[in-house]
Amino acid sequence: MFYVFLQLLTVSIASTSVMTTFSYAMSNNFKKLYKEPVLLSYSIDKLNIGLLATSKKTWGWLLHYIIGFLFVVVYHIIWDKDILPISPWSALILGVISGIIGIISWIIIFKMTGYQAPTDIRGYCIQLFFAHIIFAVTATFLYSISLTILILAKVYVAV
Repeated sequence: MFYVFLQLLTVSIASTSVMTTFSYAMSNNFKKLYKEPVLLSYSIDKLNIGLLATSKKTWGWLLHYIIGFLFVVVYHIIWDKDILPISPWSALILGVISGIIGIISWIIIFKMTGYQAPTDIRGYCIQLFFAHIIFAVTATFLYSISLTILILAKVYVAV
């Protein structure tokens, strides 16, 4: 169980980082605010929780990575229960579903907080959709590699 947790944590950190890099690149390219951790910190600010500005930024980043971890845990369950195979096709399916979930979640977050994001919402949703596909493809690839490493470790390393 500990090794599975480490596997999922590693896959989620790497996948969330790749997704975030894509979002930051799109944000810079289009000169729009498409940065999920920044938008999360703005949303936290609108909740008037009473955190310091630096804490809000930290929580924005932390929440972003926690959400990425939760997505990977769900992917793991889907693959572990053989609901979908670990394949490029399932990566695409999971990315599309994750993208739709992400878009709906952001719409809810913006409505709940009454926050008017300083960004083009339509453009953000399109970018977010593709960012989640990149996340799922990365997670699938890294998960598959990590399974191979775990299998080889069990075969060649006596504990």
